[in-house]
Amino acid sequence: MKMVALYDIHGNLPALDAVLKEVEQEHPDLILVGGDIVPGPMPRSALERLLALGDTIHSIRGNCEREVVAAFDGLPPRPGMSEAVSECMRWTAKQLERSQRDFLAQLPELAAFTVDGLGEVLFCHGSPRSDEEMMTAATPEERLRPMLAGVRQRVVVCGHTHMQFDRPIDGMRIVNAGSVGMPYGDAGAYWLLLGPEIRLRRTLYDLEDAAAQIRASDYPQAQEFAENNVLKPETEAEAIALFESMAQRAQNS
Repeated sequence: MKMVALYDIHGNLPALDAVLKEVEQEHPDLILVGGDIVPGPMPRSALERLLALGDTIHSIRGNCEREVVAAFDGLPPRPGMSEAVSECMRWTAKQLERSQRDFLAQLPELAAFTVDGLGEVLFCHGSPRSDEEMMTAATPEERLRPMLAGVRQRVVVCGHTHMQFDRPIDGMRIVNAGSVGMPYGDAGAYWLLLGPEIRLRRTLYDLEDAAAQIRASDYPQAQEFAENNVLKPETEAEAIALFESMAQRAQNS
């Protein structure tokens, strides 16, 4: 088994198309889509692109799939969600067909596959116990260990924080696939190739053209997405500092 892991696409169709062109050259047995396909500027097109791949893909749920499905169903946003984020969830939900909503609603939280050279690999979105928990390259081990309690696989692939890393802990290996559509750090589209080794991949694509397509969409945060998520993303250091601060506050609350 040779696999590819694509995480956090966030409706960035130009980035997804660029990655899939490179993925084709690798001839994987399976493409694992690790959640947060949406929201984003081109959610319907991105979903259609993935669903057209048929049995080649296996998808799991991210926290954003839950929120978009809730918005589609007319449920109130979760407590603490900003109005800007809520607006993006509602807009995204309105772009989707019922069949696409149903696809997102039935996605599992976790998946495990045996990969050549790696053994059984566990795929989650945030952490094995929560699609919202954040694991970064700087997360203290004492905070990581409870998230990994009970996990029998020696390799865990995650996403959610949009930054690639590969770090050991207690004989395990935690690997973040990075983000296809909304990375932090150097601009580009990030993904993983698994089997027999793990290779952290970054695909370069026409950022200016992608930004122009995004600005032309009706997405509520199109301009911000184009500037801050495609052309000039925040640095990894800035993102890690923010996420670790948020995680610490959540732990202390």
